[in-house]
Amino acid sequence: MELTDDDRARVATAVALAERSTAGEIVTIVARRSDKYHDVALHWAVLAMLLVLALLALDPTAAVWLHGLVADPWEGVPSAGSLFTVALVLLAVTFLVVRLVLAWMPLRLALTPGSTAARRVHERARMLFRTAAEARTLEATGVLVYLSLDEHRAEIIADHSIHKRVAPDVWGAAMAALIAATRDGRPGDGMAEAVRQIGLVLAEQFPPRADDTNELPDRLIEL
Repeated sequence: MELTDDDRARVATAVALAERSTAGEIVTIVARRSDKYHDVALHWAVLAMLLVLALLALDPTAAVWLHGLVADPWEGVPSAGSLFTVALVLLAVTFLVVRLVLAWMPLRLALTPGSTAARRVHERARMLFRTAAEARTLEATGVLVYLSLDEHRAEIIADHSIHKRVAPDVWGAAMAALIAATRDGRPGDGMAEAVRQIGLVLAEQFPPRADDTNELPDRLIEL
C-alpha cells in the first residue's frame, strides 16, 4: 500500500479546506509502520526453543537418534554430556532459524499480538504529537491525525484546549472512515475524509479568529 501524489494533494487540500472554518490546526502524518517489533521476533524464537526443549524432555530418544547421526556408531551409549551438546546445538539452530524466518516483516506483524501493535502505534503517535503539534499553536488547538500503514491502525490526538471541550469518542466517525479506507487500500481517501470530519468538529468549538494564521503545515508528512 503506497501513497500517490494525488493522495498527498488530496490530503493537503482537505487540511486547507478544514482549517478555513476553524482556528484549529490539523497535522497529518503517515508512517510505514510504528515499530520494527524486534522483541516480538525474539519472544517467538525463545518460545520455539522452549518447545524444542519440551519435546526433547518428552522423548529423550530423539536426542540419542540425533547424536547417532554424527557420532561413531561403535561409540556405544552416548554420555549425558553428549546429549546435552546435541540439545544445545538444536536449540541454537532453532533460535537462528526462527529469527531468520521472522526477518520477513509481514510474518512478524502477523505474529504480533493486536494489543502490542495498538500500544506501539499509540506510543509513536504520542511522541510525534509532542514533536509536531502539542502547544505549537497560539491557543493550543492542534490535532494530529496519525496513520500507521502496515498495522492498519490510526490515532487522533488533540491538544489540551481541544481535549477539554471535545470527548475522545467524538473522533469515532473520523477514525472509522480512516481505518475502513486504509483496509480497502485507499489511505489517501481515508486521511482526507478523517480531516474533513475533524474540521467539522473543530469548526463548532473553535471558530476562526479575525487574526487567524496558518500555524502548522498543511502538507502530508510521511515517515
